[in-house]
Amino acid sequence: MHIMEGFLPPLWAAIWWIVSLPFIIYGFIQLKKTFEENKDALPLLGICGALIFILSALKLPSVTGSCSHPTGTGLSAIMFGPYITTIVGFIVLLFQSLFLAHGGLSTLGANTFAMAICGPFLGYYVYRALRNTRLNMYITVFIAVALADLFTYIITALELTLAVPAGELGPGGIFATFLGVFAITQIPLAILEGAVLALVFKYIVDIRPDIIIRMKIFSEEKIQAARGV
Repeated sequence: MHIMEGFLPPLWAAIWWIVSLPFIIYGFIQLKKTFEENKDALPLLGICGALIFILSALKLPSVTGSCSHPTGTGLSAIMFGPYITTIVGFIVLLFQSLFLAHGGLSTLGANTFAMAICGPFLGYYVYRALRNTRLNMYITVFIAVALADLFTYIITALELTLAVPAGELGPGGIFATFLGVFAITQIPLAILEGAVLALVFKYIVDIRPDIIIRMKIFSEEKIQAARGV
C-alpha cells in the first residue's frame, strides 16, 4: 500500500494529489468541528490514530515476494466518519514517509487516496448499511474494518496498473497480477484486522458506552444489548 518514492510517473503522482486534496481540505474542516463540539471524543480519536500508525507501519513479508500490512482505518471511519479518518491517515502516511521510509512524498497523494480515502469510505458505508440491521454490532464492525482493509489494496493495485505499461497482458492482466501480489497475504490479514479492531471496539464500549451513545455510532438499545445490560 505504501507506493515508494519515484515509482509513479509525475503525471499520475500529480493526479492522485489533485484527487485527494478536496478530501483532505474538507477533512480538516470536519476535524475542527469535532474539536469544538465533542472534546470528550478526542482521546478516542488519538487511540484510532495510534492504531492506524502502528498497524500500517507493520511490514509483513508476503508469500508473493512483496510485503503487506493492516491499515487500521476502518475503526476510525466507523467512529469519526471517513473525512476525519482521511486527515488521520494523511498525517500517518506523511510521518511514515518522512521518518520510516514507508512510501514517499511524491506518492503521498496516491497512498492517501488508497488507504485514507477509499478504504475508510467503503468501510463507513458498509457500517452504515449494516448498523440498523439485526446483525450483531461487533460483526458489523468486523465486516466494515475487514472490507476497508481489502479495498485499500484493490485501489493500490489500480494505481499501480495505471502507472505501468500494459504490454501483452493488457490493463486487465496487469490489474489481476497486482491483485494477486496482494490478495494471498491480504485476505487473512484483513480478517485478522477485523477481529482485532472489533475487540478494541468492544473494549471501548465496555469502558465508555456513554461516548459511543453520544456519538450515535450505534443505538443505545443495541449497545446495552451487546453489553448484556
